[in-house]
Amino acid sequence: MNVLTSITVLGFLIFFHEMGHFLAAILQGIYVDGFSIGFGPAILKKKYKNITYSFRAFPLGGFVSFPDEELNHIDPNDPNLLKNRPIIQRIIVISAGVLANLLLAYTILIINVTTIGIPYDPQPGVLVIATQPEKVAFNAGLETGDKILKVEGIDLGVGDQAINALVKKIQSASNKAISIEIERAGTFKEISLIPKDIDGKGTIGAQLQPNISKETNKTKNFYELFKYTNNEFSSLLFKTIQGYKGLITNFSSTAQQLSGPVKIVEIGAQLSQQGGNGILLFAALISINLAVLNSLPLPLLDGGQLLLTVIEGLRGKPVPVKIQMAVTQSSFFLLVGLSVLLIIRDTSQLLIVQRLLNQ
Repeated sequence: MNVLTSITVLGFLIFFHEMGHFLAAILQGIYVDGFSIGFGPAILKKKYKNITYSFRAFPLGGFVSFPDEELNHIDPNDPNLLKNRPIIQRIIVISAGVLANLLLAYTILIINVTTIGIPYDPQPGVLVIATQPEKVAFNAGLETGDKILKVEGIDLGVGDQAINALVKKIQSASNKAISIEIERAGTFKEISLIPKDIDGKGTIGAQLQPNISKETNKTKNFYELFKYTNNEFSSLLFKTIQGYKGLITNFSSTAQQLSGPVKIVEIGAQLSQQGGNGILLFAALISINLAVLNSLPLPLLDGGQLLLTVIEGLRGKPVPVKIQMAVTQSSFFLLVGLSVLLIIRDTSQLLIVQRLLNQ
């Protein structure tokens, strides 16, 4: 049930992203001939008012398609074709998906704060959200819900300070045993683990967050509501951008942190176990990630299309079709290859698969 919830949330976020493009085009009177969730052959398809709506075999994305004037017998100079619209209107259509995901994430955070409240200030230590099967933390006995209070006998502190102190210690102790003190269900315990060396930095394969109490305070007024929401939204957006920046500038050391569709669904299933709060947090995080990912200047993504459109505006004419096709095809194979590798890696790390392989 948790996995189904996670998949449903992902599908809704993709739908909302594509709906942003769709509405931005329709509301400007631009011709649209297709709205699709997923790629590959269509499983479900319905045509309504000259627009084909479809659900496809591989729901790892989606697209809004615009008519080809030759195939649809449309006048090439028809002002309602996307290519004939002013640059600014085309930019609005291209950017609408990213803006829709950011707006949705902000709305989700408002709903989360309104219904659940504002968490109390972080308590000492670091909370373990999840551990990767057969990785260092998992093998050492660290469990979801454990609170890491000390490392090498030194208090970690609270909030982001605690996270940074723990991560710094782990990264500097690759292949060296370190001792951590945890609290589990009111019982204190000491665990020894040896961070695995990856490109000179230690890793333990665990997701961590500040030790925040599940108890919350209801917001007192709209000012408090929007102040907290703004801070949360800005923090999540900044951390997501920093994550992608680190991936681009230091790929070798951050590649292991990449997650594909399988891992994302697994994380979503784990967060959904926390109830409505976990589901809403998962939805907001993934929505922001979709926005930032689609902003990257790769031809198959919104950022790439935006870049080509801006270049066209500066040149006064489109980028040559041959160049567009060459870049698009290379990006397609890069993204598909990366997706396949991530799916294989993430699947192999699932606990049930690990157990089958070790039989």
